[in-house]
Amino acid sequence: MGRPTHLTDADVEQLGAELDALREEVMNSLGKEDARYIYRVLNTQRFSELAGRALLFAGILPPAWLAGTALLSVSKILENMEIGHNAMHGQWDWMQDPALDSATYDWDNTCPGREWKHSHNYMHHTYTNIVGMDRDVGYSILRMSEDQKWHPAFLAQPLYVLVLAAFFQWGVALHDLEWERLGKDKSYAEALSQGRDIWKKVRKQVLKDYVLFPALAGPMAPFVFTGNMAANFNRNVWSFLIIFCGHFTEQAEMFRIEETESETQGEWYLRQMLASSNVNGSVPFHVMTGHLGYQIEHHLFPDMPSNRYREIGPKVQAICERYNLNYNTGPFSRQLGGVAKRILRMALPHRRKRRGPMPSSIHHKQPARA
Repeated sequence: MGRPTHLTDADVEQLGAELDALREEVMNSLGKEDARYIYRVLNTQRFSELAGRALLFAGILPPAWLAGTALLSVSKILENMEIGHNAMHGQWDWMQDPALDSATYDWDNTCPGREWKHSHNYMHHTYTNIVGMDRDVGYSILRMSEDQKWHPAFLAQPLYVLVLAAFFQWGVALHDLEWERLGKDKSYAEALSQGRDIWKKVRKQVLKDYVLFPALAGPMAPFVFTGNMAANFNRNVWSFLIIFCGHFTEQAEMFRIEETESETQGEWYLRQMLASSNVNGSVPFHVMTGHLGYQIEHHLFPDMPSNRYREIGPKVQAICERYNLNYNTGPFSRQLGGVAKRILRMALPHRRKRRGPMPSSIHHKQPARA
């Protein structure tokens, strides 16, 4: 892979061994404190949803509508970010609690869990920031790397970004359809089958938030409807901001498929470290991000319980410093500013000179779906 030139093969393998040892140390120490943590989060999320929906039933009073919407927003963010995302990574499978089982958990989101596990758990986490393989690089509508061919349509990508942020759960739901492969190495029948699964989940979510609960509220239906819409909007924008700060800051690196062929475990770790970005913040901030403020640690160990990322963050940073590697972290405002700069820069027709063919011109055999 295209790694920093000051690292030898032996350095990279030693780096991998140190990270393997760190993972083993943490995973062997999981126990009651970790279980207590996730149950506290679950209880907080359930209370927030119950209280938020109850307050929205009195939404004719502005303070009740505002408080209900805020609590429902907190509930949806906790459910998607700290509970759903991490449960579907298998972080809590060791507890053998059916409520947190990665095989059966499906989150409060229009994207079916099965589709998300393929597009996120497998494709994104395996091929992180490899242009042409990781479809999170631009979500098929944005240009986020010089290695993506420029088109005049990208001039409007600052506008696309705003639309994607507002409707992020819908973008995630449609993400795994991989429409650009249709008629090539993906059949319309396969896409139609996926579309049916997505439609079932969309129908369930829409009925719950925009039909069932407003109907239960009777004359208060408009206040419940708008409160649910605002909570979904808040969750969409928050998750978009955290996810884009995780991989598309100015210092986050992109890779070519040729650079990652025959990648060793140590090289895989190295790519995850260089392709990810952290965001500094308080403990409540990290809980609300699903601990994706520790994106580097999450990408090194996606199945490690999220509450442990705070513990290993300083150790991973020390390893980076020892190997003279950039540990990409900073306050939210700086990381978000870097994302905005990349989006604006990539909207314009320029690119760096590269050796060899563009990654987009290389045929990649698509891996079989799980």
